[in-house]
Amino acid sequence: MGLRSEFSTTVVPAGERFALWTELAGQSHVRNWLRTECPDDFRARLRVLDLGEVRVSTLTYPHVEIARTPKLIRQDDPEVYQVNVLLRGAAQVAHGGRERSVRPGELVLVDSSRPFTGRFSGELSSMTVVQLPRTRLPLPSDAVQRVAAVPIAADRGLGGVFGRWLADLDVRAEECTREDVPALAAVTVDLLAAVLGRRLAGQDRMTPESRRQALRVEVCDYINRHLADPSLSPATVAAAHRISVRHLHQIFDSRGTTVAAWIRARRLERCRRDLADPGLRRRPVHATGARWGFVEPSHFSRAFRAAYGISPRDYREAALDR
Repeated sequence: MGLRSEFSTTVVPAGERFALWTELAGQSHVRNWLRTECPDDFRARLRVLDLGEVRVSTLTYPHVEIARTPKLIRQDDPEVYQVNVLLRGAAQVAHGGRERSVRPGELVLVDSSRPFTGRFSGELSSMTVVQLPRTRLPLPSDAVQRVAAVPIAADRGLGGVFGRWLADLDVRAEECTREDVPALAAVTVDLLAAVLGRRLAGQDRMTPESRRQALRVEVCDYINRHLADPSLSPATVAAAHRISVRHLHQIFDSRGTTVAAWIRARRLERCRRDLADPGLRRRPVHATGARWGFVEPSHFSRAFRAAYGISPRDYREAALDR
């Protein structure tokens, strides 16, 4: 059984769709009061990635208003944080005495133990929601409250790393197994803590392990975005993050690999995907290697065979035949 579940309101008649959405939202997130301008035909989708205590959901829906009232909190409070990353549409959030507008590419945090309201407008809105126990976040609760309902960029800087991590989780969920859950949850939480800590200008409040994990994810994200650059190396990666090469090697020692081996493995994986893509079958094999930083065709061929036990050309032929 996979880690992700998918739901759509279109499986029931139009008049029953908003009621179904209310039920789904209440099961996958904290209970809220919901209202919409289009209850007669509420077309919405929900994907839920179950990472144990941490839950990552992607929602797509038309106009909706939500409210978590004191009565609902008294009835049921799981004591969690919800981090909403808006992907499309517009939102207004009121929480903890703050009222803010949220734009696509921004995230906002709310606390299930405190009342909040939200209004999501637009013909079709979409967002990713990360829900986790308050005790799981390695930041003092009083510090977190200072950033509750405060929009934070999730499309650039460290917030952009977090946003891309969530997007990649959504795309690659089917590739993950139950054995991957602890690591995926830990990276998600530690990277979120780094984003909030950066906003608070209080990274000293984070645990040392959280800081290391956040830096590790930030470095890996940088490498993934620069794989096509032939000059990518441990020295350039370290310089980009203003750390020593020795410190960079220590980060990767904990993963049981080296920086150079990680870069090579990621490049080979990109090459493997391109070689199996029917739309790229006319691209020469050596050009595929060069596209991902392998300047010498012979080096590319040797590295690919060492990793996959087959030459790049033979792999392409076998993949396209399948």
